[in-house]
Amino acid sequence: MSAGPTRAAAAPVPWSRHLQALLQHYSRYWRLMRLHRPIGIWLLLWPTLWALWIASAGRPDGKVFLILVLGTIVVRSAGCVINDFADRKIDPHVARTADRPLATGEVHPAEALLLFGALMLIGLGLVLTLNALTVTFAFAGAFLTILYPFTKRFLSTPQFVLGVAFSWGVPMAFAATVGDVPRVGWLLFLATVIWVVVYDTQYAMTDRPDDIKIGVRSTAILFGELDRVFIVGLQLLLLASLVLVGRSAGMGVWYYGGLAVAGLFCAYQAHLVKERDVVQSFRAFLNNAWFGAAVFAGILLDYTFRP
Repeated sequence: MSAGPTRAAAAPVPWSRHLQALLQHYSRYWRLMRLHRPIGIWLLLWPTLWALWIASAGRPDGKVFLILVLGTIVVRSAGCVINDFADRKIDPHVARTADRPLATGEVHPAEALLLFGALMLIGLGLVLTLNALTVTFAFAGAFLTILYPFTKRFLSTPQFVLGVAFSWGVPMAFAATVGDVPRVGWLLFLATVIWVVVYDTQYAMTDRPDDIKIGVRSTAILFGELDRVFIVGLQLLLLASLVLVGRSAGMGVWYYGGLAVAGLFCAYQAHLVKERDVVQSFRAFLNNAWFGAAVFAGILLDYTFRP
């Protein structure tokens, strides 16, 4: 007696489809950390490298360099996660941020908090290999990372809080290298705070119409029609502060050449934002990566070619 037709065995799923499904699943966390947009890493990393090279007189310790670079990437990623967690009910109403994973519901808020906690633990593990002063600064930096996203609700100048948070790698680099933060370190910290206010105001100009509607505050809204004047004024103050840093650190012609190039980038940014166009304002913000690179190139070349 026939047993009847046997069911054909299901064809095995190619491993490439498993891999594709896995990548699609985890890409939402990659996007939540904004690792696909490394501009934030560069803007956070450049001042840390400025400080590290000046603190070490051009000869940074390899271990400290590696920890600070990795720590910058980890903390920036954590900052993006907690920022999007705080803004998860706001981002859907802003054109530029409406597709972020928390805004679209791809990532649950609890997942975001778990990811943030994991990243901060990794950062803590890195910094615990350094001296006690650096660890103390790291805990203060962690507090600033958590605080900043919530200041946009009640503070008209949240960019200043971001400025302190994004500049925190400067005293950490000095603490890790020389066990102290001398005058030149705090001058560089101040210059970096000013720089962050400049580029985050340019960034906020791209969101200003949406931010006004939903009640989010920023220096772009606070400065109003004088936004371009304030940006140029702050850029001049930034360059003057970096000149003071150079004088305090005994820098030479290569450093000031780097500042001259950085000044040209400032002028280009001022040109980009003159019409307050959203796309051009965002280009001005992105251009700050080149500003940071120019300053670092000047520092690097100055120490390299010293007699």
